[in-house]
Amino acid sequence: MEPRYSVKLSLLVEEFGLKKVYTPPDFEDVRIVTPDLNRPGMQLVGFFSHFDNERIQLMGTVEIMYLKTLPSTERRKIFAELMKRHIPALIICHDMQIYPECLEMAEMYQVSLLATELDTSVLEAELITTLNIYLGPRITRHGTMLEVYGEGILITGESGVGKSETAIELVKRGHRLIADDAVEIKKISYKTLFAESPPLIQHYIELRGIGVVDVMRLFGMGAIKSRQELDLIINIETWQDGMMYDRLGLENQYTTLLGVQVPIMKIPVKPGRNLAVIIEVAAMNNRQKKLGYNSAQEFTERINRHFAESMKEGGNG
Repeated sequence: MEPRYSVKLSLLVEEFGLKKVYTPPDFEDVRIVTPDLNRPGMQLVGFFSHFDNERIQLMGTVEIMYLKTLPSTERRKIFAELMKRHIPALIICHDMQIYPECLEMAEMYQVSLLATELDTSVLEAELITTLNIYLGPRITRHGTMLEVYGEGILITGESGVGKSETAIELVKRGHRLIADDAVEIKKISYKTLFAESPPLIQHYIELRGIGVVDVMRLFGMGAIKSRQELDLIINIETWQDGMMYDRLGLENQYTTLLGVQVPIMKIPVKPGRNLAVIIEVAAMNNRQKKLGYNSAQEFTERINRHFAESMKEGGNG
């Protein structure tokens, strides 16, 4: 069974600047455990089958204007039915009217009642994205994560192969460190992975012979980044004589993390190879592929055209 992650409701309130209309005594202990939200349209007419009480509830113009057509006693009943199910919070959007019956039931059942001037659809989209970052499934991988030319590159390989040294060289060349040694990878959508560092080792990198250094203090704020989408995995391995290595790069290889396919390439290393430059080129090449240009494919097509023309000229001769 996958572990369930949570985030404090108070953290979301602070992050989105939500107004506290009413908060219960245990407000600081309320935690959100699902990235899904609910607009209780059907619940306003009494339909609570398949209702998930772990979701934050949002009300906007449609819900509030519908409630305006009802008498006070009916509104009190509706809010009581909603609040008694121990929802984590109800957010009133658009700075819409907060009915006295709503506040009364929130206080009775000790449910957080919040308000915002944001449009309901805007808050819903932003809140889902944020919750996916906090609550998405995650794994930890050994490696070094950097942003190189806007591409999120995870460098993997055996201990001592030179991952951290290469990372420092890339940072010196203007790229940014995300994480070293332990990289936490989160799934925030069905096709997107984000990587970040565990808080304990954030901004630190280990260099054999020197020790642990603080990249932010040595190279400045521009040398680090808190999180980055994972675009490419580069596995560094020791060069082996006699091993056949891909020289054209025609075949794209992938690995699957948390159900998402990520491009992966293997780079053999031996004395004299400038890994930082190679990774820079790999990042730019990966970005070109995403934009629809594949240099290896174009090169192969050029060679094929050359041979086809040579054969044609030979046949004519």
